Amino acid sequence: MTPADLSLTVLHAVRRAVDEGALRVEVPERVKVERARAGGIGDYASSVALGLARPSGLDARAVAAILRERLRDSPGVRSVDITGPGFLNFTLDGDSGQELVRDVLRRGEEYGHREPTGDVAQPVHRADVRAAVTADAVRRILRSQGTLVRVACEDAADPDWALLGASPEAEHARGRLATDIAPLPVPFGAAELHRRLGRDAARWGLLSAAGHDHARLGDELLQQHERNPLFLVRYAHARSRALLRNGAQLGISPGYDEPVEDATRLLALLGDHPAVLLSAARHRAPDRVARHLEAVADALLAFQHAVLPLGDEKPSAAHRSRLALAEAAGTVLAGGLSLLGISAPDQI
Repeated sequence: MTPADLSLTVLHAVRRAVDEGALRVEVPERVKVERARAGGIGDYASSVALGLARPSGLDARAVAAILRERLRDSPGVRSVDITGPGFLNFTLDGDSGQELVRDVLRRGEEYGHREPTGDVAQPVHRADVRAAVTADAVRRILRSQGTLVRVACEDAADPDWALLGASPEAEHARGRLATDIAPLPVPFGAAELHRRLGRDAARWGLLSAAGHDHARLGDELLQQHERNPLFLVRYAHARSRALLRNGAQLGISPGYDEPVEDATRLLALLGDHPAVLLSAARHRAPDRVARHLEAVADALLAFQHAVLPLGDEKPSAAHRSRLALAEAAGTVLAGGLSLLGISAPDQI
């Protein structure tokens, strides 16, 4: 069971409790589950009962008990415990990492994407290059979450935006809709940014900072150094692909056959990816995806040295599993960069 599967399982338990009259609350749109903290119980935890306590008129532990009764027999869940003021703690059957890695590799760069929801969005952006590029990334992220999107611009579009991958053909809103994508502007035009930084680095600089912060568009975006977050993310992706090539030369193919004990952080970050995409879509904040990719890249680069045999070490099932995890991490990095409109080269 993946974190996304567990989130849906808990949401279904809430809906069932409401349908049966055990809870009188409005069913939330989603339920957040997180990796259990060090010293905690089980694999994952959720504070959903605390959030439902006040509207239900019940104590949070009472709400948690109602939900636990409806979760105990859920496939993939071994046990459900209640801790503290009303946290639900889940212990999953088998190796949750195995299922997670297999899910990433099965879905490829579309891991974390959702089926069409029927929702329609029409974001309106201010008529400047940063807003236009942000709107383009928001369009990509919303579509990944099953939403139909039609972008509009508050004024006439600039054809130069196409240099950075933003459509100059966005519908002119003409005051009919409120502008909702308006990050702090930058003192550069699209043509200058493309000439000085190129498309990928310019997009990263425009998208990686939150909209209320100034964009970072200095020459450091072109430096081939891990202090440059864009290089870090793309380098980590390239390393994952290099590990696959090196593994093939050693006769090792990826296959998550046994748990990888020393990759807790990397597995947790991969499991968080669907929730990050959903959050970025809800808040129309591509910077959330960029920050998540930085964290995944950092964890993968810390893990990479343990993937393949060293010295006289013989290839084993453990190496197959580690290689599969590295491939999954590279897949998440490539998928995330694609949503930002940035390429993910296999070699750097």
